[in-house]
Amino acid sequence: MSEHLEIEFKTLVSPQDFKRLIDHFSIQKTDFFTQTNHYFDTDDFQLKAQRMGLRIRVLADRGELTLKVPAPEGLLEINDPLSLETANHFIKRNQLPTEGAVAKKLQELGIEIASIHLIGSLKTARAEKQIPQGLLALDESWYNQQHDFELELEVTEAESGKQAFQTLMADLNIPITLAPNKIQRMMRTTAP
Repeated sequence: MSEHLEIEFKTLVSPQDFKRLIDHFSIQKTDFFTQTNHYFDTDDFQLKAQRMGLRIRVLADRGELTLKVPAPEGLLEINDPLSLETANHFIKRNQLPTEGAVAKKLQELGIEIASIHLIGSLKTARAEKQIPQGLLALDESWYNQQHDFELELEVTEAESGKQAFQTLMADLNIPITLAPNKIQRMMRTTAP
């Protein structure tokens, strides 16, 4: 289990700008890895109503259960590591673990784990690179017949991080376009 304060700034980018960013930061095809986020909520979207997100992320060799909770600056991420087999087990059964830090936090919030189910999935090809401003992530994502490109900059401090992000985008001549979280983008394209 781990807790981590996530402070990040992001923008959706065009396919052309995505290619330009790959070239600018000397990112190779082999730098990209695939991850699939499987998102969960209740029928009446109790987590969404509290601006929280819950996912099981599946990577090539492992999984991770993450609950994102709003914090004064950024999001508090509560993570439970999962084996690949365990992650796939819960996704296939449309269930969540009933033990661990995430389950404990959900119980504290009064959300019944048994009422939570899979609401959708999003697949991402991601490349990460540490740059002076923070951790840069370039994401190409597919969900509900949608395909988009995103740049994220994860920083350690909100105010200076925002300035660094804006300066970086200006220096690269990349327009800043509102980028809702991946779960929000996936849910906006899910049929009711």
